[in-house]
Amino acid sequence: METLAVEMRDITKIFGGVKANDRIQFCLRAGSIHGLLGENGAGKSSILKLAAGFDVPYNGILERPQGLIVSYVAQDTSFLSGKLSDFAREQAIDESLFKAILRKLDFSRVQFEKDMQAYSGGQKKKVLLSASLCKRAHLYIWDEPFNFIDVFSRMQIEQLLLSCGASMLFVEHDQAFTEKIAVKQVHLP
Repeated sequence: METLAVEMRDITKIFGGVKANDRIQFCLRAGSIHGLLGENGAGKSSILKLAAGFDVPYNGILERPQGLIVSYVAQDTSFLSGKLSDFAREQAIDESLFKAILRKLDFSRVQFEKDMQAYSGGQKKKVLLSASLCKRAHLYIWDEPFNFIDVFSRMQIEQLLLSCGASMLFVEHDQAFTEKIAVKQVHLP
């Protein structure tokens, strides 16, 4: 894999045939963490999806190495239902590692047997983050990972990210996390 994770030059996102933002530029190299900042409606989630390989209309130059493996965590958790074991199988991740990470994020063992549909917003987000961390990816893309997440779990994730050397692009409204984790902050116009 090349040292480039993703590069955007003069990206203009098109929304409903109209330019939503203008001239976004950044180059994320392997082992670097970038945080996207901008007002609500600036197109942060769309830029994450574009970097992840989703079909998002845009103009400009997007470079992603061939074979780039992305682990993407969306804001929305409402689709989660069923048992954790089934979810781990569907995601092709190691169930033991998955549950161990959940335990580190203060997830009680009792929750392991419940239907995920009954989980709180924070528990669902922990499921998605833990699954993402179980995947061997070249680039981790997280959209507002700390919605509904407790302070203890935030600290655990922060420590892990600082120690693992992952390539990451994220949007998070927690400014302290962004300042501590992001090597570079990309401001959307």
